[in-house]
Amino acid sequence: MRTTLNLPADLVRKAQKAVRARTKTAAIILGLKSLLRQENAEALLSLRGKLPLHIDLNKSRQRA
Repeated sequence: MRTTLNLPADLVRKAQKAVRARTKTAAIILGLKSLLRQENAEALLSLRGKLPLHIDLNKSRQRA
């Protein structure tokens, strides 16, 4: 999808250098993927302690 964006040139150059991307597009795609991974991780962490898990650790450690 083509989109026109007004981005600070120095920020894009720093991002390209940081992620070793050859193109501006590659740097932006990597940045968006990283942002989504972070959001997904935070969503999972917010569920911590809220899901009932009935796991017998001693039984699961015994491999047959």
